Amino acid sequence: MRKLPHRILLTDSVRIEDPRDAVRALPARSGVILRHYNVSDRAGLARELLAICRTKKIPLLVAGDPSLARAIGADGLHLPEDMLTHGLGHWRRWLIPGAFLCVAAHSPKALRKAALASASFALLSPVFQTESHPGSKTIGIHRFANWTSNAQLPVYALGGVTHQREGRILSTGAAGWAAVGALSNINKDHD
Repeated sequence: MRKLPHRILLTDSVRIEDPRDAVRALPARSGVILRHYNVSDRAGLARELLAICRTKKIPLLVAGDPSLARAIGADGLHLPEDMLTHGLGHWRRWLIPGAFLCVAAHSPKALRKAALASASFALLSPVFQTESHPGSKTIGIHRFANWTSNAQLPVYALGGVTHQREGRILSTGAAGWAAVGALSNINKDHD
């Protein structure tokens, strides 16, 4: 199994119209999850991002589209929590051997389900208030730490995570953190 990244950039077509420069600016031991769902040439964008990621030696996961992940030879697939209903065995057959399989989780139950299905890791959210989902109920750092310590797979924090909060996140035993804003522009420090 390949090493997991320390931080993961999630692309967002509303907040990061063109993610190419953000991916180029990522530091070593990063990863990328392509979430640009409704763009006219998602496959073309995915191929371009994969080329950038390969040059940087960082993984690219495609969100919610196993056929695209397979077609471009992506390093993995990211599944929204509701796509776990099929079980990960169903999704793994779409991937290259050794690919990452990541799932979104919002509760301890979802973390258990992901672990039982042999996911590579999970993104647990929202930990803090976030620009992507303003007003959403947050997990908070203490519950995040508790849920992460009881999880049977590596867990990443997502939602309102910033560079300033990295130390707090990592002290919980998290595998790392994921963000949109905090990793899309190094000078901006918000999710």
